[in-house]
Amino acid sequence: MDVRIPVGSWIESGIDWIGDNLTWLLDLLGTVWTSLYDAVEWVVITPPAIAVIVVLAALALVARGWKFALGTALGLAFIIGVDQWDNAMSTLALVLVAAGLALVVGIPLGIWAARDTRVSATVKPLMDFLQTMPAFVYLIPAIAFFGIGVAPAMFATILFAIAPAVRLTELGIRGVDREVVEAGQAFGATPGRILRQIQLPLALPSIMAGVNQVIMLSLSMVVIAGMVGAGGLGGDVTKSLSALDTALGFEAGLSVVILAIILDRFTGAFGQKRGLHLVTRLRSAAASRASSPAAETEKVPA
Repeated sequence: MDVRIPVGSWIESGIDWIGDNLTWLLDLLGTVWTSLYDAVEWVVITPPAIAVIVVLAALALVARGWKFALGTALGLAFIIGVDQWDNAMSTLALVLVAAGLALVVGIPLGIWAARDTRVSATVKPLMDFLQTMPAFVYLIPAIAFFGIGVAPAMFATILFAIAPAVRLTELGIRGVDREVVEAGQAFGATPGRILRQIQLPLALPSIMAGVNQVIMLSLSMVVIAGMVGAGGLGGDVTKSLSALDTALGFEAGLSVVILAIILDRFTGAFGQKRGLHLVTRLRSAAASRASSPAAETEKVPA
């Protein structure tokens, strides 16, 4: 006797229920995501390409120095040379919006999980599920909810990329030296102030590693975005695959690689370790307070 658990049917019924009863919410999300994408795409496509290259090279110079600035300029010039500039900027807009939305949800959720063990216990299996599910599976509800275009690509990308933001934010906050937190508490700092001025600055390297991973995972979804009609470099990769056009495929693929390297180096620059001066200051202040005459006087009974 064959026994089959109809999990797929249950999920299909749930998706159908969402589509039937939450149409207003799906339409709102689709409109917001598409509007954000259009706005960012307009910002990066409307100016002349040389102007965008100059701005990005200047930011690269500030972030990591002249070598990174030169590499950024040459990489973007290569994208122009293979006639992929507009597609690259469309992909960049999609990645920035999708990664930004994933971070807006993921970082606060990671902070909440770090401060509440019950939330952490609930979030961890959910993140495991989202991170291990094959990316193409997300296209099924994405197309069912939003049809074809930018919105389903955004939906699938956010689900696929959000896990590192939650995990590494929680890991960074939980990894902050307990002595530093206790020093802040000794000086009467509120939990909110400890979070803002101690835990988040010291957890910044881990948080920025999560930002980096979210961006990289978002870029890995560009081909899937092309399959659902979002265009950009993913659209050309999809075309090259269907037509066996090796030249077009490698040109679009190399453009994706260049964008990935540039974004990776930018997030790496902002993820350098900061906050060690804060540790030293809090520890020295705590030590000086403990050894001060006033503190000794307080210990003597009146």
